[in-house]
Amino acid sequence: MRKEYDFSKARKNPYASQLKKQITIRLDEGSIDYFKSVSKEVGIPYQSLINIYLRECAATNRKLELKWS
Repeated sequence: MRKEYDFSKARKNPYASQLKKQITIRLDEGSIDYFKSVSKEVGIPYQSLINIYLRECAATNRKLELKWS
């Protein structure tokens, strides 16, 4: 390792806005089991699959229809 590094020509990461943020979310077991089973079928980790689904919902501006009886 060098004793000092020169960062004068460094540039900002162009992909920084695409980085993921770690959060804690509580999901019921049925939902997790569903995504885990689908992930085995398609060969994608279940957390990535949940992220893809949520990203698609956000991109298409999908909203839930909740009806309280």
